[in-house]
Amino acid sequence: MPETREPAASQPGDARVEAVRYRLRRQAEERGEEVEETNAGQPSMDQRAHVIENAIQQAIRRGDFDDLPGAGKPLPGLTGTHDPDWWIRRKIEREQLTGLGPPALTLRTEDKEFADRLDRLASERAVREHVEDFNRRVREARRQLQGGPPVVTPMRDADAEVSAWLDRRTARLREAEERRQAEADALASLTWRERRRRKRER
Repeated sequence: MPETREPAASQPGDARVEAVRYRLRRQAEERGEEVEETNAGQPSMDQRAHVIENAIQQAIRRGDFDDLPGAGKPLPGLTGTHDPDWWIRRKIEREQLTGLGPPALTLRTEDKEFADRLDRLASERAVREHVEDFNRRVREARRQLQGGPPVVTPMRDADAEVSAWLDRRTARLREAEERRQAEADALASLTWRERRRRKRER
């Protein structure tokens, strides 16, 4: 009885080799022989894992993974509640895009930077107007029926925000005054020659 032999290993997906294998299997089945399915030429899972591990180790030795952004830091977004729109929000934050995306996401981004935005304002009236405008946009976003992510951004209490703004402003003014006083004391302790030299350096 002639022996059925599998063709030599070839690239997966070669149609001619697959046709020959199919014909040999059919002939063996017609003769009543048991056909042993082989994956000749195909790497096993262990072999694939070994090749991948070698490639990773070589890349580590070359330094391909050195100085990657975020190295040694925890992965962002692993804690807290699940946000289905995390990738849009992260893109907006990373690219510092303003006015783009659904209102729910732009309001979340603005909510995170709320104190910084208020600190750039010059008067209590401007702070109140900004808080009222923010609350109005939150209400409108909650009422809209166009779909999109849910609006989870809380509204802000104007009195509390004004009070916090005043506290931060007072602290900043105090720090600036302390710095100015420290510079004046340092200048007073200099001799007239050192003062003249410092003036020339400016």
